[in-house]
Amino acid sequence: MRRPRAPPPVRRQDGVNRTPTDSVAASSGVNPQSVPSVSVSELPDEFPEGTVLLDVREDDEWEAGHAPEALHIPMGELAGRLDELPENGDVYVICRSGGRSARVTAYLNDNGWDAVNVDGGMSRWAVAGRPLVGEYEGVPPQVI
Repeated sequence: MRRPRAPPPVRRQDGVNRTPTDSVAASSGVNPQSVPSVSVSELPDEFPEGTVLLDVREDDEWEAGHAPEALHIPMGELAGRLDELPENGDVYVICRSGGRSARVTAYLNDNGWDAVNVDGGMSRWAVAGRPLVGEYEGVPPQVI
């Protein structure tokens, strides 16, 4: 049985090429309180250029309602899509409530990104009255 090839090295802002060695799933034991976090109220209304709000929820969750400016990469696809993340700048990671995003935050930070977990996730985003858009015409966006 052939082993899958490792992802290509990623060039980071410090100039060091890094090859992600651990899967996001390997970060499953992460305590959400042990990663850098911000509350929804601490997020800027508009993200500066080079800063990304990364939504790691599944497709059905994304389609029901998401932040308008977010980048969607489901957690299970992240290791294969790291090239979509900015090489420089902050990555704010969000899911529904903060558990998956904490694991992704730990994974990204272990592999050279500057990632921050959004505490409370899209549930708190919606409660705070932040904008939501959905993918279903005629259906109000919601967090599921």
